Amino acid sequence: MVIGAAAVLALASAGCSSKSTDNSSGGGGGAGLTIQPLVQVDAQGKEVPVKDATAAADPAGDGKGKCAPTTIAMAGPLTGDNANLGLNIVRGVQLALDQHNKANSGCQVQLKQFDTEGDPQKATQVIPTIVSDPSIVALIGPTFSGETKATGQILSDANLVSLTPSATNVTLTTNGWKNFFRGLGNDGVQGPAVAGYLKGTGKFKKICVIADDTDYGTGLAKTVTEGLGSIADPSCTANVKTKDKDFSATVSKMASAKPDGIFYAGYYAEASPLVSQLRSGGVTATFISDDGTKDVEFVKQAGNASKDALLSCPCGPASDKFASAYKALTNFDPGTYSTEGYDLTTIVLKGIESGKTTRPDLVDFVKNYDGQGLAREYKWGPTGELANALIWMYQVK
Repeated sequence: MVIGAAAVLALASAGCSSKSTDNSSGGGGGAGLTIQPLVQVDAQGKEVPVKDATAAADPAGDGKGKCAPTTIAMAGPLTGDNANLGLNIVRGVQLALDQHNKANSGCQVQLKQFDTEGDPQKATQVIPTIVSDPSIVALIGPTFSGETKATGQILSDANLVSLTPSATNVTLTTNGWKNFFRGLGNDGVQGPAVAGYLKGTGKFKKICVIADDTDYGTGLAKTVTEGLGSIADPSCTANVKTKDKDFSATVSKMASAKPDGIFYAGYYAEASPLVSQLRSGGVTATFISDDGTKDVEFVKQAGNASKDALLSCPCGPASDKFASAYKALTNFDPGTYSTEGYDLTTIVLKGIESGKTTRPDLVDFVKNYDGQGLAREYKWGPTGELANALIWMYQVK
């Protein structure tokens, strides 16, 4: 399903509020709680200084861009249980395009938005529509790992450059796709980084790992468990299903295990009721989760139960300047993957401005790109993985 910009913003206003990296206010009894950045870490969980992003590529360029009218696409969840994760991205895309188009009257680039609901099956119906549209020269997306896995070969066969701001499953870059570029660290980086950070704090002697049934959740749970080593207690691992709302069996298991920490690999739609039920069930272990949970909706839905939760993300926090421009255009605070959506769109725009306006040309342009963005430096290896990927730890305060 393709959705226009106005419709997306209307849908968001009606029922899908934005996630903010560090400016979101909590609800559901947790008013005043926000998701705050703590530290940036490497794959071993060691703190890494934050680079100055003032040299980040500007989508406006020099204002002298020339091109025929061009179209790019965004595909991801714009409605559904985890819609915020897609809406954050598309608003970042919109901001980059807005800044570019205002500055470059001779090079106008429009956006077509496609709603997959983050569902692999729906994505297999949506992505063929994108590749069959000859006006579309680049795709920002897909958003989730499952839908990316299900449609990657279709995009590869069409040689349509696919830049994901958010799909982190490790195996996505092992399929031989030459058009696929991951705009953030994968779960093979995130898992060990989180594990290293947790071990390095010295606060945890026993962590129970819970995973949902998505490609993302199962993959991340595996790398976190491996990284934690003996701290991850195999006797208290648990699995939940997406759409579940009753976690009484899992809560009982955690209450009996009495861990110091619980790591949940999955999305906020399940993380919110899970942590609420854990707290109601008397489980006081530190709740730890991932970028799929790092959303204002987690704080709103879980309320005070979300307090002190640790959340990891390969995504970086928004700068004040970016946040102001983002909110001025969309009326929402930036959230998880907003900066990635903006940065990856900027890269595509730089390619278009340089005369790369066909699908093969843009694949080659991105393959050889090397530049600073707001979130990080973007340079890719031969499989489409970033040459250098780092992880952020956040906390609900």
